[in-house]
Order: sequence, then structure tokens, then C-alpha cells
Amino acid sequence: MVAVKEAAAGMKAAEKKTAPEDRRVTSAEMAKHSGEGDLWVAVQGKVYDVTSWLPHHPGGDLPLLSLAGQDVTDAFVAYHPSSAWRVLDRYRVATLSDYAVSEVSRDYRRLVADFTKAGLFDRKGHGCAATLLSMCALLGGSLWLVLATASFAAHMCAAAMLGFLWMQSGFLGHDSGHYPVMVRSSKGLNRAVQLVAGNCVAGISIGWWKRNHNAHHIACNSLDHDPDVQHMPLFAVSPRLFASLTSAFYRRAMRFDAAARLLVSYQHWTFYPVMCVARANLFAQSLLLLLDEGTRVPGRMAELAGVAVFWLWYPWLVSRLPGGAGERAAFVLVSFAVTGIQHVQFCLNHFSAGTYVGRPRGDDWFQKQTRGTLDVACPPWMDWFHGGLQFQVEHHLFPRLPRCHLRRVAPVVRELCRKHGLPYQRCGFWEANVRTIRTLRDAAMKARAVAAAGGPPPKNLNLLWEAVNTHG
Repeated sequence: MVAVKEAAAGMKAAEKKTAPEDRRVTSAEMAKHSGEGDLWVAVQGKVYDVTSWLPHHPGGDLPLLSLAGQDVTDAFVAYHPSSAWRVLDRYRVATLSDYAVSEVSRDYRRLVADFTKAGLFDRKGHGCAATLLSMCALLGGSLWLVLATASFAAHMCAAAMLGFLWMQSGFLGHDSGHYPVMVRSSKGLNRAVQLVAGNCVAGISIGWWKRNHNAHHIACNSLDHDPDVQHMPLFAVSPRLFASLTSAFYRRAMRFDAAARLLVSYQHWTFYPVMCVARANLFAQSLLLLLDEGTRVPGRMAELAGVAVFWLWYPWLVSRLPGGAGERAAFVLVSFAVTGIQHVQFCLNHFSAGTYVGRPRGDDWFQKQTRGTLDVACPPWMDWFHGGLQFQVEHHLFPRLPRCHLRRVAPVVRELCRKHGLPYQRCGFWEANVRTIRTLRDAAMKARAVAAAGGPPPKNLNLLWEAVNTHG
């Protein structure tokens, strides 16, 4: 036994003495290092042991865990500026002996390099300033209509204005999570914009959103890894969810029990009503994360303080309505229903696109992003309404690209998809709605068939817990 331990220690010592550039490992060997306590990734043929970096990764632990043990070059160049390359050097342990690059990846990386040289990732325009001004106008107008008028119609107009305010804050919060939105890049200023737009104005934790959204981007439309297509028991975008898959994000089984079969059977009818109140779920998800001390949340106290600000001003404003409980309930419902348009927009981009089961792979980044996303065609004067989400294919391929450039690069992306025979899905807003409802209806009919065939009785049914843990 002593001899075996000495031999093992000797091997480790030998490995440490070998320079990273001289040590060679295969993809199969690297794949063995794919756990939370032993995590390797490769970037451009260089292998890095990022186990110790996992708790400190600015994008959270989920992206690294999802791609652990693989070559992650495409995802890395998509998400990281050039300054991030310097951080990698301290973690290098080997060189990948069988490193290869597909033609699709080679063209994709060339595009990223071209956009970088053209300065597109750095030029942000004045979209953030315009959005902040519109938010101030909407908030000021809604306050005035509630506090200075006694008209029920004026108060409902104020509620609608709040809904549009939350939509714009959502677009701004989304952008600020991907890149510094101000013209002058500043982490502190960008963080302030995030907290004000997300936490204070909208009541949504930017920390929760980043954790959720990064997992979505990395595992786009993976039924068991992407939280944005995990809506059980209310919705199922694919019959493959009927197998009660385990969510890697929520770390629990998405049970297709009797309640889920019933709700999914009518999902094409309940989709829009649920979207009208889906905001309540985002409030719950934010609080669940911020109060969970077992999950790392950078700036937790600032996040909690920002959410507290929202829960001070919004209930106070509702309480100032003179019409009693009925008017106040209508005010809340209208404000939620208007911002529900944004929840619908989130779903249109992915519900009718291709899905898969399992971990994302690092060697098909371009393919997975194009197959799992849908662009919504609109004229330039409607860009404010969609907030950049209409160019979902482009955004998923280049998440650091400011939204003001997405329309410009769309023809280049279409040409690259045509060159490699990949789908470039694009349709109008109304057709996107039709596709989404058709997808939901197809799954609903299959759920009804399952229900008609009978099944085991549900176990440990807790609808309240399932509803709270359903991402909106």
C-alpha cells in the first residue's frame, strides 16, 4: 500500500514538473475532468484546470459545469473580451493533442475577430441614455396620473405606462448583463444601472437574471439544462418533457404527473393568461435566490436593498388609488398584463425552435444557437418595442454585441448560415405567435393522449411549490 501511494505521489510530482505546453492530453482524457471538484476545459487547444476558479467565475458556476471536460473556444470568444485571455494563463495544465476546428467554428471565430477589429463590441451608441430617459418619462407620467387625477381611466393609463416602463427596464437590464451599457465603460456605473433598472424599478434581482440567463445562453433549448424552456407543470414545449426529466438548473425532477398532464393539455389556451401574471413568478424567483445563502450571489445585500426599494414605492403607489380594492386590483393586473407582452416575446424566440436533451457540447456552438432561436422581423422604427430581442439569432451568437449593431450584422449571419446549410429562422411577430401556439397545441394533444391512456397516480403532489418554481 505504501509503495502504491509513493508511486502515485511520484506521478503527480512528475506531472507538476512537466510544463503545460509539453504535457499532452486527449479529448477523452480531458472529458474525465468534468465534475465540480475536478473541472477542466480547453480553449484553442490549451487545457485549463478551472476548478479553483469555479466559485469566482463572474458568469456563475453553471456555464462551466455545463461545458466541463470539453473544448469551449466558441463559447469563450462569444462571452469574453480580449482581456479575459490573460486570466487563463495561470490555470493552464496541458495541451490538447487531438484539437480540431470545424469549418463552421473557424468562420464564426473569424466573424468575432472582424467585429472586434471594427470596434463593434465597444461602440454602444446612446441607446442606454435614451432608454433611461424614456423610463424616467414613463415613471413620472404614471406618478402624476395617479397622484394628481381622480379619473379611473387615467389611473389605468398609468398602470399601462408602468407596464411599458418595466418592459424597457427589462431590455436595459438584459443588455447590462451582457456588456457595459454606458458609452464610457465602467463596472461601477454598469452595476448601478443594473440595480436601478432591475431591482429598484422592476423588483427583479439582476443576480437572479444573470444566473438564469447565462444558463439559458450556454444550453440554448436543452430541455433539461435550459431554464427558459422548463415551465412544468404549466407548459411543455416538447413531448420529451413527459419523461419527467431532471432540471440541471433547478436540480429537481420536472414531474409529468396528473396535475401536469391536465395543465399541459390546455396550455395553448392558458399561455396568454399566464403570461399576463407571469411577473409574479419573477418576483418569487428573485427572492428565493437572494434568501438562499447556499447559492453565491455577488453583492447580495445591494440586491436585497434594491428589491426592497421596489416593494416600498410600488405598493405605496397602489395604495394612493382612491377607488378602493377593485381599482387597486385592476391597476396591478393592467400593469402586469402590459409587461406580459415582454414575457410573450421571450417565449416567441425559442418555443417553436429546435430542442434537445442533454448537456450542451462545446464543438457545435454555432449550430445549437441557430437551431434553437428564432428572429422576429420588424421595421427599424419598431426596434424600441422588441428591445433587440427580435434579432435573437444574432444576439445568441454574439451576446456581447450592443443591440444597436444587431440589424447591421444580420445579413452576415444569414449568409454564414446559408453557406453551412444551417437554419436561419425568421418570421413576423404575428406568425411567431402562431408558431408558438401551434407548438404548444401539438404538445397539448399528445398530453391528452397520455392522459387518455391512463397513468400512475401522482406522488407527493404540491402544486404551490411547483408553481413557484416554474420560470416565467
